[in-house]
Amino acid sequence: MGEPFQLALIGTKGKWYDHEVTVSEVTEGEGDAEGSSEDMAAAKEVADLIDSIYVQTRDENTDELCAKAKEAWDALTDEQKELVEGEEADPDYFGRDTGDASKDDPLNSDDIGENELLVVSFGTSFNDSRAEDIGGIEKALQKAYPDWSVRRAFTAQIIINHVQARDDEKIDNVEQALERAVENGVKNLVVQPTHLMHGAEYDELNDVLDGYKDKFESVAVAEPLLGEVGSDATIINEDKKAVAEAITAEAVKEAGYDSLDAAKEDGVAFVFMGHGTSHTANVSYSQMQTQMNELSYENVFIGTVEGLPAETELSAVIDSVKSAGYKKVILRPLMVVAGDHANNDMAGDDDDTWKSGFLADGSFDSVDCQISGLGRIEAVQELYVKHTGEVIK
Repeated sequence: MGEPFQLALIGTKGKWYDHEVTVSEVTEGEGDAEGSSEDMAAAKEVADLIDSIYVQTRDENTDELCAKAKEAWDALTDEQKELVEGEEADPDYFGRDTGDASKDDPLNSDDIGENELLVVSFGTSFNDSRAEDIGGIEKALQKAYPDWSVRRAFTAQIIINHVQARDDEKIDNVEQALERAVENGVKNLVVQPTHLMHGAEYDELNDVLDGYKDKFESVAVAEPLLGEVGSDATIINEDKKAVAEAITAEAVKEAGYDSLDAAKEDGVAFVFMGHGTSHTANVSYSQMQTQMNELSYENVFIGTVEGLPAETELSAVIDSVKSAGYKKVILRPLMVVAGDHANNDMAGDDDDTWKSGFLADGSFDSVDCQISGLGRIEAVQELYVKHTGEVIK
């Protein structure tokens, strides 16, 4: 009694947290019941505040709630922080180290001038990925088009709120960015989405832009990364070819092989994990597999977190890799940023991750992960530059 020991507790979402516990003698009328209830109350306050800003809408209370959530979190002890558990809240919301936010530029300044190039991304709360992946694309565009002022917008308010509350970095959502452009007297607006395809996010962006087109002399929207979708899984294009070549070359290089053929000889399969979508544009993932096949990249496979289309679902991809006889697997995200999906759904240690799924199958000698977004690859940046150039007159 009185000696501390380690205890692992599991939260309501199935996540384990380590606690150091000390048991001491309790006298009548005393004990830690009151302290425990105070700890839980403090943790619940933070969880409720996190849940209140874990929303896809912004209103007049958002800034205040973000500030309150961070202030309440900072006031917790380390032990209390581990108790934070809500509908969406957990200790990682504020506590996870995702890199130095000060290295990122939110690109939300005024004095824009007449020509604005608005780079619209879904966004990520992973600081290093935001700076390297999204920031890499933005910097490449600014270098290529110095007469245009590059500004940023994210479509995910949930992510905007997370970054603001945790790091005090304010990133515009699309409406805020467009209002900023109007107030700054921008005449010519070019929008470059960093989205992979013509999916739901791309459609929603265009819906918002429709309400602002009469406020500028010209508005043009550039192609997403993979270009036009096409009608079926056999349709490929130069954009998909360029992306397939770029991401495969980068994966092979990072794995330490001189060529894809050398990796194949060593029994290595590269699996690129995309997000997946119920939107009709999900055929783009099948088209990327077609493109890999057309390039004779026999040891390259395309999958999706959401398992849409069906042939990109985890178990289907495992079966494909296994049937092809490869014994070593390297997982890498088919996503612009290496954020939550790459770190958790792909490379995490939970039972339902892609890494765990391949390991649990028992057919592979090794399963490794490359946590790196597409946005930091120079050839991918050049493709965005090309798409932007096609609409700048």
